[in-house]
Amino acid sequence: MADSNTLTQLRYRYFSGRLAGEILSKSWIDSTIPAIALVATVAVMSFVIPGLLSAAYLADLARQLAEFGLVALALTLVIISGGIDLSVGSMFALCVLAALTGMNVLELPFAAALGMTLATGLVCGLLNGVLIGYLRLRAFITTLVTLVIYRAVYDIIFPRLASAIVGSTPDSASWDYLGFGDFYGLPASFLIFAVIAVAIHITLSRLRPGWRLRAVGGARKSAYNAGIDVKRTVCMAYVSSGLLTAIAAFLFSARLGSTGADTGIGLEISVLTAVVLGGVSLGGGRGSVGNALIGAILVLILTNGLIRLSTPGSVNQLLLGLILIVAVLFDAKWVKNRGKILSKVYVSPTYLALPERTGENSAAFALNDRLGDVELIGLGEIEGPEDVILDSNDHLYTGTRHGTIVRFLAPDYQRSEVFARIGGHPLGLNFNKEGDLLTCVGGMGVYKVSSDGTVSKVTDETNRSWLSVIDDSRLRLPDDLDVAPDGRIFFSEATIRYEMADWVVDALEGRGNGRLICHDPATGKTRTALRGLIFANGITICRDGQSLLFAETWACRISRYWFDGPRKGHKEVFVSNLPGYPDNINRGSNGTYWIALLGLRTKTFDLAMRKPAFRRRMARRIAADEWLFPNVNRGCVVQISEEGKVLSVLWDRKGENHPSITSTCEHKGYLYLGGVSNNRVGRVRLPNADPQWTTRNDYWGKS
Repeated sequence: MADSNTLTQLRYRYFSGRLAGEILSKSWIDSTIPAIALVATVAVMSFVIPGLLSAAYLADLARQLAEFGLVALALTLVIISGGIDLSVGSMFALCVLAALTGMNVLELPFAAALGMTLATGLVCGLLNGVLIGYLRLRAFITTLVTLVIYRAVYDIIFPRLASAIVGSTPDSASWDYLGFGDFYGLPASFLIFAVIAVAIHITLSRLRPGWRLRAVGGARKSAYNAGIDVKRTVCMAYVSSGLLTAIAAFLFSARLGSTGADTGIGLEISVLTAVVLGGVSLGGGRGSVGNALIGAILVLILTNGLIRLSTPGSVNQLLLGLILIVAVLFDAKWVKNRGKILSKVYVSPTYLALPERTGENSAAFALNDRLGDVELIGLGEIEGPEDVILDSNDHLYTGTRHGTIVRFLAPDYQRSEVFARIGGHPLGLNFNKEGDLLTCVGGMGVYKVSSDGTVSKVTDETNRSWLSVIDDSRLRLPDDLDVAPDGRIFFSEATIRYEMADWVVDALEGRGNGRLICHDPATGKTRTALRGLIFANGITICRDGQSLLFAETWACRISRYWFDGPRKGHKEVFVSNLPGYPDNINRGSNGTYWIALLGLRTKTFDLAMRKPAFRRRMARRIAADEWLFPNVNRGCVVQISEEGKVLSVLWDRKGENHPSITSTCEHKGYLYLGGVSNNRVGRVRLPNADPQWTTRNDYWGKS
């Protein structure tokens, strides 16, 4: 039996399928299949056409990519905003005509001709933007109509200027350099394209205009409710599309020096194929510069290869049309089913065997009703007071689910005020030596609140694991913290896989997704001290100033870690085989520690933790609201000695006042209780406690 359990443990530790779930959750997975298709196309074309990847061909491809890629980026911006632009081909032709008219016919300076071309693209894009963004016309019909209009304008003007365009050659070094020049072997036009592409990538991924564009494309009504100017955002997407198309047309004009009746015809189909094939979703809100770039290169190599194979143009268009149909079909199916696939494979259970509870260690946890007459503070005024703490003036502080820290004023705690507005849910709380309030905020990081209520960020990231697929540099769920004698802040992060709203799902894995992190204010650096912890949740600095205690909730144990001194880096189990799930840990009077148990173990869930295959099938086959979860609705408070011996246990036998407890704080003879699922703070008198003892004096001495 032991051998079987060992094999099961090894099987689900190293071959759990967790990697597949992590890869599917990444945003870059949308680009993986197009990238594979690109590599396969290059390989096939190189085999069929010898010398395809010669230096001359690559240079010519780079110049084509500069023009075609800019139009692809233009269409990408529009599609991300939730629209479509079928007029890019006719707009491109009209901008080419404007560029050649400025340079060849009117003989304008280079800058003036460029301005004339950009103005043409701006006017065309603005017309689309006003009609679709402000007048709220349908994008497909509107751009189909403007396609006809722009093409008609081109067909009217072009015959009258054709002879003048062909019969004149501009005398401009800048024009010639733009069309045929290079910089250290790279075409000048390609470098311009690269700079623009990087700028757009930064805008989409790092700046507010890009975030707003994605928000509008992903859920227009929600974006409007969030205060985003949807009409202006949509209009600016089309204006940007027009300007990018104009730049592409100017580069095209400099390279070829002429135009024809068929310029731009079918371009919208080729560009649309490239964009969708690259992974930009037609549903809006999803896409990137990388997607557009991959698709553009793929279509250019494919079409150029077919031309070199002497394939008729009609056949090329037919193939592009078929590819577009396949790409659209794949996009629709992928968007629809990706979430379903991810939900079935992301939860990755492992084998976790908890020791059986014996009569000896169960006796110390015998039921009582010492919390039956607990005093309730702020009943109905607060939601989710996960942690509680008191300052040197006896005022009580707690975080709420609404993103605030509320202060209850001593001595009777009948009056309260909002001390600070954080934004996220404040979890663990503690004061540093200077009297600043530090808090872990779920999904945000560690923040500091000064005595006047000013909020500032302490840290929201740590060093990333080089061999981890998970980006664990961002803090997902920091939950409790404490301050060492030298000012270093140690805090626990429960899980690197799940957000605040899904924290309990981590219990189904039973895996070491948590960690212990240290932030040094002196250097500003944040480093991970311990990894692989099973829902690290609760931390307190020991009185030796060299070690700390931390809870591993799903493992039902408290461990000790030395961060300084001769045993630095050593870890050992301090209290094991608890009857419930430990949460926050805090110091108590007389050299003791208080542990909050947020819920009790059950034999059913203990058995399920030894059956990872069962938990995996459960996560895949039934709805999440029917999953088997640990009991986090009934807990108690445990007092332990410096050696880890259980001294006393406080229960709410009827489960009416504080059935679920996530934190405790002893202060001047009273024990204060917090609970993340409660709507009040509890206070109970401790008959044998020191009535003058406070946490602050125990840490920093009397003021």
